[in-house]
Amino acid sequence: MSALVEFREVEFGYVAPPGRRAQPFRLAPLSLAVEAGEILGVIGPNSAGKTTIIRLLTRVVRPTAGEIRLGDRPLGSLPAALLAREVAVVPQELPQSFPFTVEQLVLMGRYPHDPGRYFESAEDRTVASAAMQATGVLELAAMRLDELSGGERQRAVLARALAQEPRLLVLDEPTAHLDLRYQAEVVGLLRRVNRERQMTVILVAHDLNLAAEVCDRLLLLSGGRVARVGPPEHVLEEDLLRSVYGCEVIVDKGPLGARPRVQVAWPDGAVKTMNGR
Repeated sequence: MSALVEFREVEFGYVAPPGRRAQPFRLAPLSLAVEAGEILGVIGPNSAGKTTIIRLLTRVVRPTAGEIRLGDRPLGSLPAALLAREVAVVPQELPQSFPFTVEQLVLMGRYPHDPGRYFESAEDRTVASAAMQATGVLELAAMRLDELSGGERQRAVLARALAQEPRLLVLDEPTAHLDLRYQAEVVGLLRRVNRERQMTVILVAHDLNLAAEVCDRLLLLSGGRVARVGPPEHVLEEDLLRSVYGCEVIVDKGPLGARPRVQVAWPDGAVKTMNGR
């Protein structure tokens, strides 16, 4: 396998504008290769740098030092339309005022494939229909986004990303608004597109058990630095998680070959999984 994404000594930092209470942030030099066809989970507490990784990959912000490469080319050199064909992002949520139907949203994912045209082709509609079918929103195609539940909107956004047919799919908390049924379906969908389309996936998650279940490797960030990177069973260690998250945790490694399960040990003696259940 070869790297699809490579961070080479990448740094980034910002200082909050005057009057803002936000703390300054700095991403320490990050060197990391994401292999083609891999599912990488990015985990860590708030303000660890997870969102910064997404913003760097989508060129919302640019490194203050170092270089990010996509395939054999510097990310910073790619034309915007080419970058949009290569990288698709599923954000946590859309703006509340977004006056489009589900079908219109999903067809937006086809725009980078021919930015100069005004109308969708038959191929575009076929790809969009397949993406809506895969995410369970085909029957909602004619509905406005502001008429949908949070989970339905999230699945529609995922359909738009799949319609882009990217090489890299970046997801920011993709199951945050989904009930258990659709959480399971999204997990199955991610595995399927990864396996069948050889799509590389970067999954940003607060849910450590979701990340452990889906991802080949985990990148654990803490305060803008890499705390550890490796397979889930190597990263999800009790002592490490206690130091990073600042709370008592219990990690059940289970039988050989099973994915680890993380639980929080609350002060009252109760134990909950790291997704709050």
